Amino acid sequence: MATAVPAVSLPLPRRAASSSPLAAARRPGSPSLRRRHCAVTPVAAACSAAPPRQLDNEEEGSGRRQVLVAGAAAAAAFVSRPNPAAFAAESKKGFLPVVDKKAGYSFLYPFGWQEVAVQGQDKVYKDVIEPLESVSINSIPTSKEDIRDLGPPDKVAETLIKKVLAPATQKTKLIEAKENDVDGRAYYTFEFTAQAPNYTRHALGAIVIANGKFYTLTTGANERRWEKMKDRLHTVVDSFKIENRI
Repeated sequence: MATAVPAVSLPLPRRAASSSPLAAARRPGSPSLRRRHCAVTPVAAACSAAPPRQLDNEEEGSGRRQVLVAGAAAAAAFVSRPNPAAFAAESKKGFLPVVDKKAGYSFLYPFGWQEVAVQGQDKVYKDVIEPLESVSINSIPTSKEDIRDLGPPDKVAETLIKKVLAPATQKTKLIEAKENDVDGRAYYTFEFTAQAPNYTRHALGAIVIANGKFYTLTTGANERRWEKMKDRLHTVVDSFKIENRI
């Protein structure tokens, strides 16, 4: 039987009021997050024009999504993409790569999500129509050299979820936690839910220690959309990789 690891042994960041992508998404559609891509502004303006007929919520959401995806595609045509040899996973259909050579990590996110600024997070990408659909990554310094130094996957994941990834007011449940080996480095991946009064977020996470840092990647969706999104979210987590910085 694994021995529980005291919470104080984890090098976890303090929760800030707006540091969690969950907190930022408490009210779906909230305009509190500042979009970094100026291309979103004209797209949003185009969506505000009165339609020729009254649309129901589902039709309107679908139309807005198509316009936003088209805008993202147009913007991407003017941006140079990373060398495929440096990041082979970028060719996966329906996803775009993030490669941060300075921080030493890479991952994929679904095409159409937008980068937003969230205090306390290194990077956040989210769906502007479904704000609970997002991926965020954060890193903090640590003196540990291996994620296994902190304890078994379930204990580490449960402590991280309760103290960092979900507000204290939400009811959380760890569904699964396991260890994976990628290029000789240990990663912990886990699945959990966080229940708020008006929604439940179903999420996946991956944590690893490398380069003197504790890296945390989290992605998820509203529980009502989990079956539709789970394969894409698993792709995001599975693509997460740490490289040794030179």
